[in-house]
Amino acid sequence: MTDEQHGNPPAENAPATLEPEVRVVGERRGMFGVAGSGDTSGYGGLRQPIVFPVASQRPFDGWHEEVAAALDTALAGGGLEHAVESVVIHRGEITFHVRREDLAAVARLLRDDPALRFEFCSGVSGVHYPEDAGRELHAVYHLLSMTFNRRIRVEVTCPEGDPHIPSIMATYPTNDWHERETFDMFGIVFDGHPALTRILMPDDWPGHPQRKDYPLGGIPVEYKGGVIPPPDERRSYS
Repeated sequence: MTDEQHGNPPAENAPATLEPEVRVVGERRGMFGVAGSGDTSGYGGLRQPIVFPVASQRPFDGWHEEVAAALDTALAGGGLEHAVESVVIHRGEITFHVRREDLAAVARLLRDDPALRFEFCSGVSGVHYPEDAGRELHAVYHLLSMTFNRRIRVEVTCPEGDPHIPSIMATYPTNDWHERETFDMFGIVFDGHPALTRILMPDDWPGHPQRKDYPLGGIPVEYKGGVIPPPDERRSYS
């Protein structure tokens, strides 16, 4: 049944037609994408397709083509021709979908290659798509080239059953706490991070609160009777 038959408008991130510009990876139900647990928003009957834009075709417009071509050259020089799975340009923004095993090498090239010079990574965000089989967990990196005044995204996926992605903190130290937060909220394990511990939730907290299968409500009070240990007895982060 379509959105119109449900009485709902098309998904905000969907064009007028779902083919061939996008790929459907599931259905969003309710305001927060969960069912049967505490969605009091009044949108429980909301049904919208979850869609991803498909790969864009070369050549791209403007500086997007310059960046893609420069990255192709850098990857070929390092024997990483297959590191980028696809490139998506959507709403004027460019995203490079990178194989997780090549992420660390691609990050170094993006930072150090003189034709790229993406010196700053503002962080990594996690996303959970339970119906995107084999790619349920996504890590999205936001990069800025101060040299060329350009912004790009790098996106990496991993399955829930093997939630490992290489840490790029050695290349972009700003990712330290962002990787810890994504681990805490989504359960993505950033291999090579020097101190991958929870940053928002207690060490013994069950589950990862921003996954779609995590309950929205009904969580009992966890901090009654809690104590704060003296500084010399607190957990070390090094």
